[in-house]
Amino acid sequence: MGEFRHKHSLGQNFLKDKNVLMQIIDSVDVKENDLILEVGPGQGALTKYLKLFKANLRCFEIDTRVKKYLNSFLDDKTDVIYKDFMQVNLQEEIEDIIYQDLYVIANLPYYITTPIIEKVLSSNLDVQAMVLMVQNEVADRLSAKPGTKDYGAISVLLGYTYQIEKLFFVSRSSFEPVPNVDSAVIKLTKRELIKEADNKELFEKLVRDAFMMKRKNLRNNLNKYDLEVIEPILTSYGLTLQDRAEKVTLACFIDIANALS
Repeated sequence: MGEFRHKHSLGQNFLKDKNVLMQIIDSVDVKENDLILEVGPGQGALTKYLKLFKANLRCFEIDTRVKKYLNSFLDDKTDVIYKDFMQVNLQEEIEDIIYQDLYVIANLPYYITTPIIEKVLSSNLDVQAMVLMVQNEVADRLSAKPGTKDYGAISVLLGYTYQIEKLFFVSRSSFEPVPNVDSAVIKLTKRELIKEADNKELFEKLVRDAFMMKRKNLRNNLNKYDLEVIEPILTSYGLTLQDRAEKVTLACFIDIANALS
């Protein structure tokens, strides 16, 4: 890695384990006429393997010091945008590319993992799948099922569009510098909606409000909503207003949101 000084403020822990990199590549079936978005390529360890797909590749990197590493990957199908991913208009950044399916494959900075995923969700892009390296605890949270302690608003909101699976664990020793936590790779695959929310904004707000205070019950967290509408739907799922949000399934949240709208 030479004399490169990693910026802790940017969450720079570069993946160096070739076996892990190959496992990431093997977990997704990208074709040559598809488009991959990579967030935070760093010195290009994953970028090098993503190029094996021979697909369109657009990388977003905030640290211009890595240009000397990433320049060797540039060609007519690969470009690096040196901007803060959180500030870009994603649709505008890729409107010049003609592609079949869209994928997001990245080793995400730990400190901004959830905001990056939420930005992709809110961009209204039709993403076929995301394969993401995240902190192990975050992987558990994103892939959590109802009734478990890790289940939260983000689990529900992602589950609306994607089938989420934790693919494999990654030791902290796979990175340089070595972080204080272990990681995992998760895969989010677009799926058919189990039910459609009539008002997506209301559905998302309801879910966030339900989990606002995790230790409080639904009656407390949803007291600004019409509880007389909510209660019979909960009953039909074997729940009450005394239960906490962690027991409420995606389908139940959608039914409540639709009844309220």
